[in-house]
Formats: sequence, C-alpha cells, structure tokens
Amino acid sequence: MSRPAAGSSPRPLEGGGRGGAKPRDYFRRRLRSFGHAFRGGRTLVATQPNARVHAAATVAVTALGLALGIDRLEWVALAVAMALVWLAEALNTAVELLADEVTLERRVRIGQAKDVAAFGVLAAAIGAAAVGLLVFAPRLFDSGR
Repeated sequence: MSRPAAGSSPRPLEGGGRGGAKPRDYFRRRLRSFGHAFRGGRTLVATQPNARVHAAATVAVTALGLALGIDRLEWVALAVAMALVWLAEALNTAVELLADEVTLERRVRIGQAKDVAAFGVLAAAIGAAAVGLLVFAPRLFDSGR
C-alpha cells in the first residue's frame, strides 16, 4: 500500500476504528512507517552535501569516542548532540523541499523561513562542537593524564 495522496484522508483502521485493527495489520503499518523514515534518511544524505558532512562527523566522533574509551555520560552527551544536528538538518531540508514545491520564485517570507531553518542547523552544529570539545579536549590535550 502506498501513502495517501496529498490532501486525502488517511485510510481508517480496519475493524471499526480506534484500537479495532488486527494486531498484525497494526505492526505492518508500523514497519511501513519505518520504511518511509529510512527512505527520508536516504533522500537527506543523497541530496544534501551538509548531511554527508554530518555523516562523516558522526562516524569520526563515534570512532574517536571508542578509541578514547569515553564514559557513559560522555556518550549520552555526544549522542544527544549528534541527534540534534541530524534533527535540525532533516527539518531544514524538509522546509527547503516544501518551500521549493510551493514556488521557485524568490519570496521574502519563504526566504526567511529557509534562513531560520538553516540557523537551526548552525546552532545545533555549534552546540555539538562545544560538546565535542568538552568531551575530547581534556583527553587529547591534557598532558597530565
């Protein structure tokens, strides 16, 4: 089954409404929703050069964390920071794609919306870099260790 067309209502649950769907159908729909999400991730990485930079940074940070043996709380901080960058990049891309679908002509408010979304990515990336420095700098530059 494909996604509902834009502007159409989603298909009602089988079995008469909320909670009436067969468990097997419920889980099939959940699995299908993961498929849509992973397709979005592929689109993000395939079409956005900055997403590929984020992917490389994610791999590098993970490898460095493993090599340096960081502790659990440091992993939590890095994981949250990386997730926020990916979230911001995905939302920025969604805003850009939707805005470009509306019109390719320059419009002030669409430009402002794109700029605000781009700032979200920048703010998340700066925050993630700060977390990375706080976690890694003492291990890399502290000669007393």
